[in-house]
Amino acid sequence: MPTSPDRLFLDFQAAVAGRYSLERELGRGGMGVVYLANEVDLDRPVAIKLLPPERATNARLRARFLQEARTSAKLSHPNIIPIHAVDETSGFVFFAMAYVDGETLAERVRARGPLPASEAARVLREVAWALAHAHAHGVVHRDVKPDNILLERGTGRALVADFGIAAADERGAGEITGTPEFMSPEQALGKPVDARSDLYAFGVTAYYAISGRLPFQGRTPTEVLARQVNAIPPPLASAAGSLPSRMARTVERCLAKRPSHRPKSAEAVADELGAVLEQRREMPAALRAFVKRGGRLDGPGVIMYPLLLVGGAVLLAGAGFAAPAAAAIALGALAVVPLGTLVNRARRLLKLGFGHADLEPAFEAESERQAEERGLETSGEASLPERALRVISVLGWLTLGAGFAFGVNTNMIFPEFAVLMMQIGAIVGPGALLTSLTMLQQRRDVDVEFYERLWTGSFGRMVFREAQRLTLRRLLATSATHRATELSIGMAAEQLYEALPRETRQHLGDLPEVIHRLEADAQRLRREHEALAEAAAAAAGRDVAEGEGAATGTDLIADRRDEELRGVEDEREAVRARLSRTVAALEVVRLSLLRLHAGSATLEGVTLDLTAAFEAAREVDQLLEAHREVDAALKDAPASWPGAPSGSPPGS
Repeated sequence: MPTSPDRLFLDFQAAVAGRYSLERELGRGGMGVVYLANEVDLDRPVAIKLLPPERATNARLRARFLQEARTSAKLSHPNIIPIHAVDETSGFVFFAMAYVDGETLAERVRARGPLPASEAARVLREVAWALAHAHAHGVVHRDVKPDNILLERGTGRALVADFGIAAADERGAGEITGTPEFMSPEQALGKPVDARSDLYAFGVTAYYAISGRLPFQGRTPTEVLARQVNAIPPPLASAAGSLPSRMARTVERCLAKRPSHRPKSAEAVADELGAVLEQRREMPAALRAFVKRGGRLDGPGVIMYPLLLVGGAVLLAGAGFAAPAAAAIALGALAVVPLGTLVNRARRLLKLGFGHADLEPAFEAESERQAEERGLETSGEASLPERALRVISVLGWLTLGAGFAFGVNTNMIFPEFAVLMMQIGAIVGPGALLTSLTMLQQRRDVDVEFYERLWTGSFGRMVFREAQRLTLRRLLATSATHRATELSIGMAAEQLYEALPRETRQHLGDLPEVIHRLEADAQRLRREHEALAEAAAAAAGRDVAEGEGAATGTDLIADRRDEELRGVEDEREAVRARLSRTVAALEVVRLSLLRLHAGSATLEGVTLDLTAAFEAAREVDQLLEAHREVDAALKDAPASWPGAPSGSPPGS
């Protein structure tokens, strides 16, 4: 209890004596005072929000306060602070809610800085879940901000609090309420608000949690509101450093000025953040070891092996072998042994149930993790010394080349000068290059980038084909939840096919080709689906960049943007449906092979199923080919064509 409690504290304690024992004041807001208290009957801590008596005499404020309590009390969700009781006594109007031991999101960011990407995605997803539940019950919070998000001590659970200005969806327009820094443009203009206004405030809250700064600030509330309506927020990636691009796009879509350009629902936002968390989960140990060590040729052996080959070539030449033959043997060993090593490592990975398709997400996860760690220490941009070293390196190599050119010129008057140039170039060029590469390695994991290109490209596919051909034992099926569904189904189908007798495989024809085609089609459709998601975000971004047609009066531009966004969303839904059909065709193949193994299906029946799957693959191939042709035609279209932007248009 405070050492010098004020009169309100004493009077309210007297009014609720026997029911609640007040301890101290927790805070004050525009709509009331919050006290920490103990509920006598149940002996539990509660937070009591009290409407001051002088405000309770105002019928409008009193009704609004009670509306807050009744609105909040009907919401029951793990991420919403529950209301225990609503009451009035002796002129005091109040409600009691659960007390959360912890800190607000605002206090967390002020004390320890922005949240790491993974923690931010988790906290924000829980907030989105809470908003989705409220919106499903017709409740709009109207004041989503870091001060109204509590982080429970110990568990880290996020709970949304203070529906102090929440109202049902049908609440009228004309009243501007909320916090200017987190207010949506339509709310700032006094227009009707709905769930999408909460998504805008959620976007501002997420921006602050991730970057530690607000997208819009000003000297006065009016200036802040004007920027909410008209200003373009700084890109989140530039404000937050290393951040998953999918997460940045989700937050920036929430910040679209026009409600129709924001995500469809808080549930959709939670799904997007869940996908970010899924991508960032710890990868299986086998893949992690392969990405960091197994897929690389490094260490002392890389240096010693060529030296041993040179020594062996010299010994062969001394033993009577012709010099060209000895050199050819050494060069062959230089190529064959490392390749054999990589094939053997790929073979070990195959035996653990992982294939070539698993490498791309594994390398991406490692690159993202490395970028996040380096982002805490470096800006991500080349420093002035690094750029200077690059220039010096180029000059050094040019000096070396010029010295060599002068040296081969037999008519040169000063040969000593050519020698000096070559010496300087040989020292400065490689030295500056190695130093700049070392500095680059501190900013970016160049090794991961190099081996990612090596393994995920045609070379990696060739190595895994050879490894699979050499693998005689049945591959072990292991769980790999990070793997795309179509890849998991395809790998299972291939394993079932390989386990069949040779005669049965001959009757099934080239089934692996069908499986690979379906996998490839599903992967292309998945990439197209993600590209359309980016296109939708870009359409909303162009809306912001052009100053928002509705705000500037150019409704024609705004309508065109709305039409473009609808076209992108429609095409995205169509692609999603084709992806589902393709994965379903793969599932038919797997189930048919399972039935064949179990003896509950005949070869004829399985053949019919596989024919249907093959037709599905051919249909998707034709659709994708048609899309590629349309894309190519539109990319070549004159800029004067209506709706012919750079890149693929919506609906392509």
